[in-house]
Amino acid sequence: MQRRLPAFLLCLLLRAFEGAAQDNELPSTVLSLQNLNDFKPVGSNWKIVGAVFYDLRQAGKGRTQPGTGVVVNDPSGKSKDHLLTTMEHGDLALELDFMVDKGANAGVYLQGRYEIQLFDSWGVPRPTAADCGAIYQRWDESRPEGQKGYEGHPPAQNVSRAPGLWQHCQIHFRAPRFNAKGEKVENARFVKVVQNGVTIHENVEVTGPTRAAAFEDEKPLGPLMIQGDHGPVALRAIRYKAYGTEPVVWSGMKLTTYEGKFNAVADFAALTPKMSTDLDVLEHPASGNRDNFGGKITGTLRLPRSGPYLLSLNLKWIPSETNPAKPNGAGELMIGNRKILAIDGKAGGVATTTVDLEAGDHPVVLSYYKNFGLWYARSNDIALSVEGPGVARTALNAPVRAAEPVGAITVVTRNEPVMLRSFINHRGQKKTHVISVGEPGAANYTVDLRQGSVLQIWRGDFLETTPMWHNRGETQLAVPLGSVVEFPAQPSLAFLADQNAAWPDSNATYNYLGYEVKAGRPVFKYALGAAQVRESLRPEEGGRKLAHSFTVNPGGETKSVWCRVAEGSNITKLPNGLYAVGDQQYFVELPDNEEPVIRNTAQNTKELLLPVKAKNNVGTVTYSIIW
Repeated sequence: MQRRLPAFLLCLLLRAFEGAAQDNELPSTVLSLQNLNDFKPVGSNWKIVGAVFYDLRQAGKGRTQPGTGVVVNDPSGKSKDHLLTTMEHGDLALELDFMVDKGANAGVYLQGRYEIQLFDSWGVPRPTAADCGAIYQRWDESRPEGQKGYEGHPPAQNVSRAPGLWQHCQIHFRAPRFNAKGEKVENARFVKVVQNGVTIHENVEVTGPTRAAAFEDEKPLGPLMIQGDHGPVALRAIRYKAYGTEPVVWSGMKLTTYEGKFNAVADFAALTPKMSTDLDVLEHPASGNRDNFGGKITGTLRLPRSGPYLLSLNLKWIPSETNPAKPNGAGELMIGNRKILAIDGKAGGVATTTVDLEAGDHPVVLSYYKNFGLWYARSNDIALSVEGPGVARTALNAPVRAAEPVGAITVVTRNEPVMLRSFINHRGQKKTHVISVGEPGAANYTVDLRQGSVLQIWRGDFLETTPMWHNRGETQLAVPLGSVVEFPAQPSLAFLADQNAAWPDSNATYNYLGYEVKAGRPVFKYALGAAQVRESLRPEEGGRKLAHSFTVNPGGETKSVWCRVAEGSNITKLPNGLYAVGDQQYFVELPDNEEPVIRNTAQNTKELLLPVKAKNNVGTVTYSIIW
């Protein structure tokens, strides 16, 4: 029976791994793929290559290119060895890219014992514990038939991409714990597993090695293992952070509070404190006025190891969009006699830095103030996180707060398409004139109605709308719940003088004319100058493809209309006739005998263009996006 942590312990456990994929973090250790020296001796089924191609239509048609940076498994010969690292780990944050062949099966085993499944699960509607991203089942031959496999955990949703595309996996693993006698006192645990940007597991306990593990026992340390006896798989960019069991501890916390208006934390020296108190958690208790206060928290910071430490301070009452001429607060963090972090409030309430510190005890002082409150930044919370050598990013002394009783408000698709108007955050910018469409086959997309462009596609669940519909719905944002592929926010159609003319950022002659609904799906209508355009998207092959079609009536327009099908760091025609876009992020399928223009841009990217050729005064373009 699986033991469950109390809710407050679960919160603490998840905090210990918080922020591992944030922009500011300490560097990971990289497994070299220049050769196989970081791995134990292995059979001939594993080799280092520069690139790999798998055909999404036919298994066993993989090809490789000479070079380095990718480790690939070909179990078609006699050798079917697993790949094990010379590194052995306990607690681990692991990231890697992987690619599978059609129908292929492999797995990543933490400590050589606990498997995250790698599998061709493209388009599977209801994933099981055997599908990609699953925590694979344990196995016991002594159990009755039909019950030999147990404790498997399917992914929360299927966000797997097509064979031949690179996918990304992040695993935050907590190793089993043992007492001085070597007896296990805590089970291993997958704290978080993220596939293609979507969290598919949180806080899942495994009571022992999963099926086909390299070892049947359990120990504090073990190697990372990639399964090599099931099917072709390629991996690259394998990197990790190994953690010890000693945390950073802030003890002896004492708070001195002040009230009034402040220009700097130095103002505290001339004031009489309002009160002084011991603290167990990092917070400023309500001591009177919630919007005019200052505080100084002292204590001792114990660091388990010497080395670089990443510290991040967040005074949450100072929003990122504050008025720099009138900041509403500020703060600073001192360790020893050194000012480590400073927030002046003019550019938001977050500051991050990396500093070398010695192991042992350090006096620490955190000073801060707030002069007034803002309705869109109501929280008075303080957060201080730290990451260091062998220490996962941890929110220090964070209070455990009860979550709001409201759950996530989601929009789901079942047997027919669903449309939703909202705001969308696209590449850090809020887009206000958009519509998102969710399909039963989990092929979802967002269109910018302001300029006629597809902003994003995603596979998986549709939208979370809590920021729109809970409370005041202040941001009005809808958030995709699946794995997103973003496109540039530029028009799909444009007038070009010739095939070498630069693609415009917008169309001055674009005029949106609304949309009509056919079979539950929108058909978008707009004008480009004198030309009339009808645009539609439709899933095919159970959502594995998204067909994108344009019908253009030139009217009196004499300029040439072009369609930009794709843009990315690279565009390559593959042996199977598909075009791989970016770093094999998605495929484009063109109609037979269609010859596109592939060209370089001023931004050092590539574009794939098709001319809109009119026949009987009607021009059409159709292609499919596969991911």
